[in-house]
Amino acid sequence: MEERIERWRLILGKQADPEGDVRLQGQAQGVDKVLEALYDSDRKAGLGSSSPNVNRWLGDIRRYFPTPVVQLLQRDALQRLGLERMLLEPELLETIEPDIELVGAILSLNKAMPDQTRESARMVVRRIVEQLEKRLKNPMRQAIRGSLDRSIRNRRPRLNEVDWRRTIQANLKHYQPELKTIIPEQIFGFGRKRAHLKDVILLADQSGSMATSVVYAGILGCIMASLRALRTHLIVFDTSVADLTEYLSDPVDLLFATQLGGGTDIAKALAYAQPLIQRPNDTIFILISDLYEGGREEDMLRRVADIKASGVQFIALLALNDQGAPSFNKQLAGQMASLDIPAFACTPGQFPGLMAAAINRENLHNWMNREGVVAKN
Repeated sequence: MEERIERWRLILGKQADPEGDVRLQGQAQGVDKVLEALYDSDRKAGLGSSSPNVNRWLGDIRRYFPTPVVQLLQRDALQRLGLERMLLEPELLETIEPDIELVGAILSLNKAMPDQTRESARMVVRRIVEQLEKRLKNPMRQAIRGSLDRSIRNRRPRLNEVDWRRTIQANLKHYQPELKTIIPEQIFGFGRKRAHLKDVILLADQSGSMATSVVYAGILGCIMASLRALRTHLIVFDTSVADLTEYLSDPVDLLFATQLGGGTDIAKALAYAQPLIQRPNDTIFILISDLYEGGREEDMLRRVADIKASGVQFIALLALNDQGAPSFNKQLAGQMASLDIPAFACTPGQFPGLMAAAINRENLHNWMNREGVVAKN
């Protein structure tokens, strides 16, 4: 009973027990102090103005709470107390538990960071990038390679295109003992194994609301760029456009080349990307945006229609994250649906399957039905 009362006291805070009838002891007392510093509405500056106070608080929450809760408390501290200095001072930054949303916050302050802090920030970003790459790289490669292998397999390959393992297995019954060799009846291979078989153009909205999606787009874009069968472009935009394709060899360099925040001009970004389409029937064009267009909507829709009509496989992602798309332009999403371009949110875990379906030119509605994805229109 006492333990339950203690837990409710920690949940409700000091204001629920002004007389101090519930006495907290030991660790519970420490937990109460770190939560009070953050959530007590009467103490807006509960962590004080000095770095030692913040540093001590960051250490305390790591001692009292598991990593997912630590990450949540850090994000709340940034939002509620305006502790941007957590991301601007190296000694504080090094004590932060990295997570995907924190990476977005770091990138949004990138230009304001002194050089020494930027190096610490890069280390924090690299830690989370390596974790995400470890989770996403193999599923992405397997999904894409499997789809490409099925689409390019042929029976008359050149010597450097022969699938020797499959050819030998299929022709074991033709082994000639006197010659001590196999005389193949069928030869299997990969018709254009070394060519770029598909072009992928990622067009990512880097306005403030899309920060997490930009991080995932950058990492997934780098993974796809490592596959020789794909030619991958990554363009980010707000009211200006930046082609980051040259950074696809290093996701950390790429992410620090973004400039999160600002408005949105999708039409301008489409105008930049459209000339990159050289083989429409072999191009997958992925627009990642919540569709809050700051430019001329009619220009945007005209370009979308032109790209779609050219034979390009056009995909509209309202978000690329694990939280879905809480806010988006429903009117524009509906207008894109009328062009047979469903707009939907996609998790990073679903993205490899989406790419496999796109490579096979599968009807996206079929893929969405299998995944339980609902179009937002």
